[in-house]
Amino acid sequence: MEERKKRNKKGTGFAIAMVSPTALVLILFIVIPLVYVLVMSFMSRGTYGGIVYKFTTENYRNVFQSLYMDVFMKSAGWSLLSTIICLLVGYPVAYYIALMPKKKASAMILLISIPFWTSSMARLYSFVILLNTSGILNTFLENMHLIREPIQFLYTGGAVVVGMVYCLIPFAILPLYTSISKLDRSLIEASKDLGAGPVKTFFRITLPLTSGGIFGSVVMIFIPSLGYYYVTDIMGGGTSLVMGTLIKNQFTTAKNWPQGAAISMILIVATILLLFLYTRKGNLEDLGAR
Repeated sequence: MEERKKRNKKGTGFAIAMVSPTALVLILFIVIPLVYVLVMSFMSRGTYGGIVYKFTTENYRNVFQSLYMDVFMKSAGWSLLSTIICLLVGYPVAYYIALMPKKKASAMILLISIPFWTSSMARLYSFVILLNTSGILNTFLENMHLIREPIQFLYTGGAVVVGMVYCLIPFAILPLYTSISKLDRSLIEASKDLGAGPVKTFFRITLPLTSGGIFGSVVMIFIPSLGYYYVTDIMGGGTSLVMGTLIKNQFTTAKNWPQGAAISMILIVATILLLFLYTRKGNLEDLGAR
């Protein structure tokens, strides 16, 4: 009995020793910063900026003013449109990859992951070269005599959505691929044997069984797109305010850190809520391809 207790203590001590570094990193770089931002969101702004440690809920009340609500609605609209486009494009791509042999599928997933290896900001600047009034696309159209004067592709809401989709499309494909690859193909064959056509099989069998991957893609796209302020700066010319831009401006231009912290906390709470809802529908492991 005593020997068993010693072994249990030794195993417990080893487990704690293994977990402690991870727990320390999480506490130092996630928990403490989040707690600091939460506390800051209830503080007051100084006369010349900075933080006055005086409790107030005014920062959260300000969020519901028309100025902020207009920005939130515009951000939500662009994020929703970007999410829908990513799903419409990403689902067929993920389905096609899932039908491939495993080696080819792994190679395709690697190709899709390559953009993560470079800065998305640097990649977005390629669109500036491509789409500006003196860029490659306008020059080509003019040389082909299809247009008489350059078209304003950049610095519009459409350009912002294109930038969002370009940056976030891999986040749609990877969870969808993971979900589709787990699909039991015998159910699809059974549906066909029972007389259901491809469309009916898709909506009755495939789509419901891969709904976890769809919701995972929504989580991976919608929330980050709310905070991708550099996309609106580059593709929208800095004239379009979104939640990410609003937070950046509060911390830099307005020097109102408590207000910026309050808006950040709203985004964090929305993210946690979506992740909680996802755990009721799918598995967090499905948010990335294996």
